[in-house]
Amino acid sequence: MVEELVTAGVTLASVGAVYAMAAARVVKQYERGVVFRLGRLRPDVRGPGFTMVVPFVDKLRKVNMQIVTMPVPAQEGITRDNVTVRVDAVVYFKVVDAADALVQVEDYRFAVSQMAQTSLRSIIGKSDLDDLLSNREKLNQGLELMIDSPSIGWGVQIDRVEIKDVSLPETMKRSMARQAEADRERRARIINADAELQASKKLAEAAEQMSEQPAALQLRLLQTVVAVAAEKNSTLVLPFPVELLRFLERAAPAAPAAPVAPVAPVAAVASQPVQEQLPPAEPHSDPEPEGSISGQD
Repeated sequence: MVEELVTAGVTLASVGAVYAMAAARVVKQYERGVVFRLGRLRPDVRGPGFTMVVPFVDKLRKVNMQIVTMPVPAQEGITRDNVTVRVDAVVYFKVVDAADALVQVEDYRFAVSQMAQTSLRSIIGKSDLDDLLSNREKLNQGLELMIDSPSIGWGVQIDRVEIKDVSLPETMKRSMARQAEADRERRARIINADAELQASKKLAEAAEQMSEQPAALQLRLLQTVVAVAAEKNSTLVLPFPVELLRFLERAAPAAPAAPVAPVAPVAAVASQPVQEQLPPAEPHSDPEPEGSISGQD
């Protein structure tokens, strides 16, 4: 009798251990457990920690509640201004209702991925090229709204959508480069013209100021000469105006008069014989007579 009781106790303990092992479940902190009893959804969602289910009757499905980062494959499309582009994006979403994520949609990840691709192609066709390149924040908000609207019934919440890259054809890149270069050249010309206008105004003021003091113009000329003379590989041709010479003549002190030698009258000089005015002739020897014999016999 005792042996039968011991055997029965051991058997019950073994069955209880096997039942506990089969019924025990552990749900992690970032997960939620959804229980299906004989294929029917149980209303209570199991939280994180240790939980028990009925073996062979209940089936526990765990759903990850973390934010999922899903890249959207690059999509080719034509913008509203007829430019072919290739755009890729990334979607951040999370599950807010574990039961709906399992019941309302077959595979919520695949559904969000397909919805993101179709919404991206749609937003490309509705936007201009300039919006894709410079106004991405507005496009991200529109894309997030387009994906979030149908996913509300799936128990999924779209946290953020970002457009990563916009690829353009090479011809369009060259055209945009030429446009940017032309725009920069236009701004450079406008800046140069503005500088010339300001310089002309300053030169007019300087000319008006110099007209009151003529000496200032001469000083400015001398400063220009000094600046040009600093270049050793240049030839300087400097014209001296008559006004400068007159200015220097007025500035120089008067020198004492030197004694002047008496000058002979022009008539007296002219009346002198021509021979006296000519230099004296050099002496020369007369040629020997034709009949003379030179040398010794």
